[in-house]
Order: sequence, then C-alpha cells, then structure tokens
Amino acid sequence: MAYETVAHEVEIATGDAAPMTAYLARPAGSGSHPAVLVGSELWGVTEDVRGIVRQVAALGYVAIAPNLYHRSGAETAAGLTESAANRERAFELLGQLTRDGVEGDLRAAIAHVRAHEQAAEQTAVLGFSLGGHIAYFAATRLDLAAAAIFYPGWLPVAGTALSRPEPLLEATGALAERDVRVLLFFAELDHVIDAGQRAQIADALTAAGARHEEIVYPGARHAFFFPGREPYDKAAAEDSWARVRELFATELGR
Repeated sequence: MAYETVAHEVEIATGDAAPMTAYLARPAGSGSHPAVLVGSELWGVTEDVRGIVRQVAALGYVAIAPNLYHRSGAETAAGLTESAANRERAFELLGQLTRDGVEGDLRAAIAHVRAHEQAAEQTAVLGFSLGGHIAYFAATRLDLAAAAIFYPGWLPVAGTALSRPEPLLEATGALAERDVRVLLFFAELDHVIDAGQRAQIADALTAAGARHEEIVYPGARHAFFFPGREPYDKAAAEDSWARVRELFATELGR
C-alpha cells in the first residue's frame, strides 16, 4: 500500500551556533513508523533528494535528509543546481565535512524524528553516490538494521574527509559487528566505481562476514536512478527500488 504523506522542513539543534536544516516526510496521521536516513548526492538536499524522501515516506517510514553542509552557511539548505560551475563549490563543501561532524548530524537527525515524529527505534539508511558513501559510513557508526547504498564512490580510496586518514572500506568489520544488512547497487559502466573497486568492496564485506549483496546493472552508468537525467536507466531504477522496498520491509518490520 502507498501511504498518504506530509512533508516539511525542520531545524535540528546540533550544538553549533546555527541549527541544521533537514527535509522530512512521514505518513499522514498518528502512529509510529520506522525511520530512514537519506544521504544526499554531492549537490546536497536538492529536489531529487526531497522526492526520494517523499517516496520513502509513502512506503510507511519517517524519512529525513539532513543538510550535512549546514556548517558552511544557510544558503546550502536548498542544495546546488547540478552544473559544471557548481561542481567546484560542491567539492569545497564536501572538503569541509568531518567524520565526527557527520556522525553527530546523523545521530541528531535520528533523535529528532524519534522525539518529534513518533519514529520507531528501527532505523535504516539510503544514499546515492556521495550519499551512498555517507550511508556506508553511517552503517559503520550507528545502530541500523539495513543500508541501501547506490553507486558509492571513494570507499576503497582516501577521496573524502570520511575516508581519511584511512579509506572507509577499512571500517567494514563494523557492519558485521552491528549486523547491518547491506544492499549495494552498482552500474557496470560507472566512471567513478570500476570493476576493480567493486571487487574490493565485495571482498571486504565477505571477509568481514557482513550480511550483504551487490547488484551490478549491465550497461548502466553512474547516477542511473533519477528520471530526467541523461544516465537514467529505467529497468535498473525500477529493479533497484523494488529491492530497496523488500530490504526495508524485511529488516524494519513494515
């Protein structure tokens, strides 16, 4: 069934001078629902990300996408338009993130939905590209039941503040320790994550004993999920979303 939903912006105290903004959606009416953190792409909490938050809420969850760039200024709240001109600014924002800051922000988002939106204890994370990287990070740090991770960059290499000084993949043992069930969605022709990196990720998860599955879509490219973009792959997007639905239904009890 599809739930009717309500959505709104929220402000969350994090201990910084200014609050963190986030976009939240949940099933309409009263009642407790599991929570899902949504990790944004490089561009921040854009309308594409907000659409995903609403889609997740329609499945019966309290979904929230925190603006992890909030320390860089209030103007980051709406995200950046995807363009070559904005790419440099986006990487500047990314470079200002820290492991402790991101972990604190994700914990604050979970605390908010539990305190103010009747979210249940069961929690999952979903993320795309940079958001997939953040989702992997979250699954190594937080008490989560499941992680749905789309084409996550920089896991085996020191490419972001979350994968320095050592690559984030080295924290994979924490996924098994926390018993997080992980689905990873990859594109065969991804220019960011090649077959060698995919093999490294799969080997690390297997060696750690994590519950996981990797799905590679033949002929698909990076950012295949979102309609309206040139790399969109309808078959891969629909199949991956069906798998996300099953993952959350099974692991979150919905």
